[in-house]
Amino acid sequence: MTDGLINRTWKVTRGSEQFILQRINDHVFKQPYQLAANIEMLNNYLAEKKPDYLFVAPVKNLRGDTIVFDKQHGYFRLFAFVRGSHTINVVSTPEQAFEAAAQFGQFTRYLSGFDASHLHITIPDFHNLTLRYRQFEEAIATGNPDRIKQSKDLIADIKKRTHILDSFEKIKTNNFVRRRVIHHDTKISNVLFDDQGKGICVIDLDTVMPGYFISDVGDMMRTYLSPANEEEKDFSKVHIRRNVFQAVVDGYLSYMADELTSEEKELLIYSGLFLIYMQAIRFLADHINNDLYYGAAYEGHNLIRAGNQISLLKRLEESSEVLSLDIAG
Repeated sequence: MTDGLINRTWKVTRGSEQFILQRINDHVFKQPYQLAANIEMLNNYLAEKKPDYLFVAPVKNLRGDTIVFDKQHGYFRLFAFVRGSHTINVVSTPEQAFEAAAQFGQFTRYLSGFDASHLHITIPDFHNLTLRYRQFEEAIATGNPDRIKQSKDLIADIKKRTHILDSFEKIKTNNFVRRRVIHHDTKISNVLFDDQGKGICVIDLDTVMPGYFISDVGDMMRTYLSPANEEEKDFSKVHIRRNVFQAVVDGYLSYMADELTSEEKELLIYSGLFLIYMQAIRFLADHINNDLYYGAAYEGHNLIRAGNQISLLKRLEESSEVLSLDIAG
């Protein structure tokens, strides 16, 4: 058994067959049958349009259902285990970043003909920076006064970067930035790799919703670029790996180059700024609100996370000019 960040997962063996059994966290995903409906719609579309593409959909039971509800234990589903596959938790090479980015790019590219508006919104406002900033302001107005005082430097860092929010507001009204089928959770552990280190497919499809490509590219940049993750307390270890940045861009564009508009391609670096800034806001607001959302493993946990993300944001800002040249080159 493994405990993911949201759902609980077991590997199950029956004779020579292997499966992944998952219990859905219905506190996060409040409408589990909408998850099933989304995955079935995408599975049907890809089976018709891209029959050779590996799309890991839940196994149906004898009644044709992909979710089973137990009154005592909740909602469950079963997936066939992809033999010869494994996952990676941390990006250690540019090749891994390229393969993962290519998989997420392929996923969105192959679904470019699917009307994203048909999908259910499984987590409302998940990547809505406008809402996240408003929640941050509310936390400052009503949160723990001692923690607000403790956070004053990070609050100032966030407030002086509202141009990132302004850019997001413009994106929402820009007809050249298209809403597509977006994964929304592109950490590398959501890609299956084969024994040669090549990407096989993407998994963990519960957050697949209509969205902007900046969500997927931004989340890759937030979680791939630095060798130190968001839990690192020594911020001097937080830096941008230039070769990993280029691998993310090259991998994603290997499928999406002809899909993205010229206006969207100009947002590649902004994607990272957008997602990192939003996550810093969420961590800091939660700290000020006494850790009600994320919880805390130790005193000041979310303050450290927020500081870590602000440090990553600053490193990306400092590197933006040279990274822009890398993209152009």
